[in-house]
Amino acid sequence: MHSPLIVTVAPNGAYKTKAQHPQVPLTAQELAQTAKACLDAGAAMIHAHVRQADGKHLLDAHAYREATAAIRQAVGQELVVQITTEAAQVYQPHVQMQVVREVTPEAVSVGLREIVKPEVSETEIESFFTWLKNSNVMTQIILYDVADVQTWQRLRAQGVIPDNRWFLLFVLGRYAVGQTSSPSDLLPFLAADDGAYPWAMCAFGPQENACAMAAASLGGHARVGFENNLFLKDGSHAPDNAALVAQVAQGAQALGRPLACADDVRRLFLN
Repeated sequence: MHSPLIVTVAPNGAYKTKAQHPQVPLTAQELAQTAKACLDAGAAMIHAHVRQADGKHLLDAHAYREATAAIRQAVGQELVVQITTEAAQVYQPHVQMQVVREVTPEAVSVGLREIVKPEVSETEIESFFTWLKNSNVMTQIILYDVADVQTWQRLRAQGVIPDNRWFLLFVLGRYAVGQTSSPSDLLPFLAADDGAYPWAMCAFGPQENACAMAAASLGGHARVGFENNLFLKDGSHAPDNAALVAQVAQGAQALGRPLACADDVRRLFLN
């Protein structure tokens, strides 16, 4: 029997707008409402972006605290709240790392290729990841391709990144107009992965659910939501983020795999 399936909802991302879907949550209160609906649908974690007043991507400690407080008021401790360091072509690595230190969140996602850059020394990388470990911040490492997987393994082997309860995220595809993903996109990641840490996937387009089911059947976990996909598995527009979560929950039941709750996630990744 596989471990309980962790379903994460990524309800807004850095780019999605209400023009693309009116149910994209942009404010703290909208994130809170979405969090409650997705919890009820089967999610254990929310991957939350915050936005400026004009809807543009934002990395800001105060905004993250405000959004987290609103989500906590709506769901208590029943969801893990994960913030992001995503650059979105706006922020540089040192700002990305600093905002995490300022917030000290329960959980964070870090795009490895956005931190491992020529302007960031390996000493700084080691310091950041050691701080994440010592601060007991549940950290998910975002990997976009096999080269990222290899970089991750190299930095661990060299001791630049310490051993810890890391969580990997394999991104099946890229941000692009009309981007779609396929379950077969998961195979190169699994071939390159050394199996040292739990992993999840996210995917683009109507096959998001099929990709999630492939991951679930292979012992992985799933991140779904409007950040990467607005469509149900039949190709119709999803009414909201909770509908995408519910599809995964239904599929997990068919596979005989139980859903994780937030405390299951905490037991797995927090020291």
